[in-house]
This record gives sequence, structure tokens and C-alpha cells, in this order.
Amino acid sequence: MDRRRFLAASALTAAATATTSAAAKAEPDGGERHGGRVIPGADVLAAQDWRALAGRRLGVLTNPTGALRDHTHIVDSMVAAGVRPVAAFGPEHGFRGTAQAGGSEGDYLDPRTQIPVYDAYGASADKLAGMFTKAGVDTVVFDIADVGARFYTFIWSMYTAMRAAVATGAAFVVLDRPNPVGGSPHGPMLDPAFASGVGLKPIVQQHGMTIGELARFFDAEFLPADAGGRLSSLDIVRLRGWRRDELFSATGLAWRLPSPNMPTPTTALVYPGTCLFEGTVLSEGRGTTRPFEIIGAPDLDWRWAERLNELDLPGARFREVYFSPTFSKHVGKVCGGVQVHITDERSFEAIRTAITMIVAARQLYPDKFAWRPDNFIDKLSGSDRLRRMVDAGAGVDDVIGAWQQELAAFRRQREPYLIYR
Repeated sequence: MDRRRFLAASALTAAATATTSAAAKAEPDGGERHGGRVIPGADVLAAQDWRALAGRRLGVLTNPTGALRDHTHIVDSMVAAGVRPVAAFGPEHGFRGTAQAGGSEGDYLDPRTQIPVYDAYGASADKLAGMFTKAGVDTVVFDIADVGARFYTFIWSMYTAMRAAVATGAAFVVLDRPNPVGGSPHGPMLDPAFASGVGLKPIVQQHGMTIGELARFFDAEFLPADAGGRLSSLDIVRLRGWRRDELFSATGLAWRLPSPNMPTPTTALVYPGTCLFEGTVLSEGRGTTRPFEIIGAPDLDWRWAERLNELDLPGARFREVYFSPTFSKHVGKVCGGVQVHITDERSFEAIRTAITMIVAARQLYPDKFAWRPDNFIDKLSGSDRLRRMVDAGAGVDDVIGAWQQELAAFRRQREPYLIYR
């Protein structure tokens, strides 16, 4: 079957998708407005009973966020329409989403659909290629909601699957979804020397791209060197009605937890910054009902909130809180700290806010604040620069100023791959 010609004769084109092959790029387009609502790529194809994918041996890499506006999961919808995948692949937390952070569901037969599910979390490209071959996959469909941060592992699950698709010759289809924290990039670039499962390739900390735009970027910028070539076919099923400056609250979509510790859109807004606290001895709020919004540790007190409020950060207000985590750091201990309250989504800056919190905590509690002994902060921030600058007493503006040139370079680098304006 000639995959390069597949979309030219399929309903994907009629469904107004952005079609990109390894040799051609779609022109950026803001999409079409539909009653002020954003329509994800999955809903575009489901409205046509998935006919564009009929006859393909589909392997679907997804999780509970791969669902339609009526909350039907895409795999269940495909099966009901008679377009039955040959396999499903589960990322971190699993295909049906039952596992906690750093966990997955293993291989099993999905009870609802009787489709075999393969555990893709942590799998190398070679291992994943073996799964594709075993299942007989000729087209990989990716549909997982991202939250816009480099250290959120789903984008790297996609990249690994793209490498595996190059190895097996499989076509790749991305059902695009909005970036919930908007389309503007922020933060430092990953130094390749610090690559890990929370950042495989050099992109900035808050990349400001949709998953479909990232796929275009990865295909052109990274796959040739890592996989020996580009995808035989890369097709992005576009969002309708989304603009780069829109946050999740403007989309009209229902929030579905991308992972157990991402309960609300507000969590997603703070996460590109406050996830840095995973690299410290302070609790990042896991084990509370507001992870990444509540930060603290034993023996911290009201002074942290007072100091932060005095700084009058844009779009943020801090409340003194006390909490006892039920899992992760400081289980069962009373912690003092702050809750980040977003007062203005448009002006809130997640990374500046988190750097300010880190600098203030180190100043106020020099005997309590510390980095994790394994220097995990370096993997999260993308290099040892943040840790070294904070330890040397650098101010917030100095820290943020240190990455402005690389951020500007990333803005230019990503421009050819953007779809939405």
C-alpha cells in the first residue's frame, strides 16, 4: 500500500486536516470557528465514523484523554464504528489511566474491546518497533492531551513511537488537541547532556506548541539523526477553532485528567513552573488535592507567602497553607507552605513565578531548602545552570535573563512547523 498517497484519496483531506508528509509541509492556518468552540481532531474524524482510517491496521497510542466531546473514548468509538484497531499502547499511567506517577498498566487484553494493550511506558524505540511488528501495525494513531511542559512524558512517548514508526515503515497520524497553557514558549532550552525521560530532545521548558505541531517539529528536526530518516507519512488532523493565544478556559472543552496529579486546568497553568519543586526536598503537593499548586515542607511558615505577595508577581497571589501529604514526600508530616492562586490567567507566568518561589524559599529557609541529592532539578530545568545560579545567590531576573538568547532561537526554529495563528 502506498502510504504517501493514502491521504490524497481519503476523507482526511475532506475533513480539513493538516496533511504533512516527510517531503511536504502544510501551510499554517488558524482553523475555522464553530460557534466559539474548539473541535479536537478526534471529533473531526469521529463525525465521519472514522472512515478515513478504515482498512488500516491501526495501533492507537492513547490514554483517557483520548476521548470525544461526549466523553466516549476514541478506541471505543472506533470499534463501534467498525474501524477496529489491532492494538492499543499505553503511556505512563496506562491506556485506561489506572497507574500513579512513574507507573503503567503492563500488557493485557482490554476487557471492554478485547483489543490487546501493550505497555509503551519506558519502552525504547527498538522495543516499541517490536510491538508494532508483533501486532501488525501499519498506521500509528496518537491522541493524548499534553499540558505544554517539556518534562511531561507524553510528548516523549510520541517521539519514541515516531522513531519506531520510521523503523517499521508505519504511517503516523496525530489527532491534534489544544495546548492548555497557550501557544507562547517560555523558559530554558534542554542541554542534550542532560537528556532523560523527562526531556529527551532540546526544546524549551514551556514549548507553546500543540502535539501536532510538535510532531512536525520532531519529524524534521530530530528524526533524521536519531532514526535515520523521516516518517513515511505524517498526518495531523487539525483542531478547528483554536488560536495560539487561547488558554484551556477559552476552548469550551471539558477537562479530563491527563494524569492523576493534573486534576484541573489551573494545575496545568502552574505546572510548567512549579514542577521544578520535584527537584527539591520540598513537597510539590503530591498527596494533596491540589498538586503543584500547594508547595511546602515541615517547619516552613507564613513568611514565605508574605514575601511572595510583597513582590507582586503578575497574575498570582499566595496563601499561607498547612497540609499533610498522603503519599510522596513528607508523608503524614505537617508541612507549611503556600498555595498559588492565579488571579489573572493572561498575565500569569508559571516559570517566573516558580523561580521567584525557589529564590525566596532559599533566602528565608537556608537550613530547610535544598535540592534533591540526585540533582533531579538539572533534568527538569534542562541543565545545571539553574541550580548553580540559585546556589550562587543570583536574583530572579538574572536567572531568567540567562536563557533569553536560547529561547529566542527556539522561537525561530519552531516557526516553520506551527499550524495555528
